[in-house]
Amino acid sequence: MMEVLAGYCGAFIIGLTLGLMGSGGSILTVPLLVYLFCLDPVIATAYSLFVVGTTSAVGAIKNHLDGNLAFKTGLLIAIPSFIAVYATRRYIVTRLPEQITFEDFTITRHVFIMVLFALVMIVAAASMLFRKIDDSEAAKSSRNIMIMLPYVIFTGIIMGLVGAGGGFLIIPMLVYFGGLGMKKAVGTSLFIITLNSLTGFVGDVQHIIIDWPFLLSFTTISVFGIFAGTYLHKYITGQQLKKGFGIFVLSMAAFILVKELMH
Repeated sequence: MMEVLAGYCGAFIIGLTLGLMGSGGSILTVPLLVYLFCLDPVIATAYSLFVVGTTSAVGAIKNHLDGNLAFKTGLLIAIPSFIAVYATRRYIVTRLPEQITFEDFTITRHVFIMVLFALVMIVAAASMLFRKIDDSEAAKSSRNIMIMLPYVIFTGIIMGLVGAGGGFLIIPMLVYFGGLGMKKAVGTSLFIITLNSLTGFVGDVQHIIIDWPFLLSFTTISVFGIFAGTYLHKYITGQQLKKGFGIFVLSMAAFILVKELMH
């Protein structure tokens, strides 16, 4: 009972983080679903795509109304990205064997997905802790789609495999290559995450059974969180939040690696 209560509190935090930072919620979703609700990682990554996609859609609409969404730039990045997400969920994840062998080393599909997820978390944490992004970078950036394309496809594949990680990869891309300031990058990131996540989820609906009552209740709480995050964004600086959340994400990644590799 306590695990379930903690899980629903976590759903609120997912939305809260998305509202504050335009990313980060998906980093929490998969561990919550796996460790507190005891879902299989493949199911958890599918549910994560729906939760994060729906919650991000609410945030994207809010940012659009505030004038902080670059629609054309978002579509330019989102289209190749969500094709990669859909293809990954539809044709790669469904074909992952129960036992995966690397030379003489064998791990289960469960461990492979969770370890890969932890590695994405470490990259995300490093991005928050050590990478400084400001509006001055936008002036130097290029909008050349051919330069962005490999990065966009890579982001889509990562999102498809682990159901998370898109926002922390997308925001730097929008600033460095898309020519956007931070506020518009955050709003546009939510728009891209929405398209990527929900497209990836469509690829899952065809081959897994969805517990809709649970998924919709979890998502509803997350949506309330994004409204709270949007409100609190006025009072908390992005740098403060990035540092604290980066440490938290790094700690969670270490916990997952220890739990999966040492048991």
